Amino acid sequence: MSGLKLDRRDGVLTITLSRPDRLNAVDGALTEEMLDVLNGLMRDPETRVVVLTGEGRGFCSGMDIQGDPGTDGDAAREGRVQRLYRGIANGGEVTARLREIPQPVIAALRGPVAGMGVSWALACDLRVADPTTRFVVPFTDLGLSAGDCGLSWLLPRLVGPARAAEICYRAQRLDATRALGLGLLTEIVEEGGDVAGAHALADELLTKSPYGLRRTKELLNMALDAPGLRRQLAAETGVQTLAFFSEDLAEGMAATLQKRRPEFRNR
Repeated sequence: MSGLKLDRRDGVLTITLSRPDRLNAVDGALTEEMLDVLNGLMRDPETRVVVLTGEGRGFCSGMDIQGDPGTDGDAAREGRVQRLYRGIANGGEVTARLREIPQPVIAALRGPVAGMGVSWALACDLRVADPTTRFVVPFTDLGLSAGDCGLSWLLPRLVGPARAAEICYRAQRLDATRALGLGLLTEIVEEGGDVAGAHALADELLTKSPYGLRRTKELLNMALDAPGLRRQLAAETGVQTLAFFSEDLAEGMAATLQKRRPEFRNR
């Protein structure tokens, strides 16, 4: 893969956006590669946790506008519209897939997290950042809408509608400290330690029940769109009832009583 690097070990897949000369700006090829990897994870019982990071001094600088072939003045206007639409739609599809894959996804962040990169980072389940991290939501300064690749759906659910409006309307930049205070980050680690911190968190998740993690992610996502408490209660009841018939429940209870780490087998 030209725009991604993949590293698989011990149940953890690390996906690295690898266009460091462009601050990992997202072009069409990188988006297609991301979708291929994420679609494969939908059917991958061996990968239990995913870490998403960027190579070099930043996580992602957003959509690669300079790389848009339609910026050439001689390009047909209709052709450019189609290319832009496809690029933006595919970027949003990556956001959706990060939410939909059964594995918990941990973002390892440093430096600029801008534009489409913000949406991808917020689509992850957990976010570990170093102190250089800064979220950049520049859209209204550029003449664009902040409704970009899922941002207008994700941000209000993480920080509340009033804070989301302030950030988007004012095209704010959020440093790591403020992002942590708003609930956008799981933790801040030492400078340069974002990937190691994300892997430490991944190792912790590997000690948990695979069934429990996958179904918990599924239920948390369902809750974001649930029409009401009773619909969510019905979903929870089905998932929890099945869990009582798994070998992992007996193992988890025995390990708790024996004060040892459980050895879960169910996927």
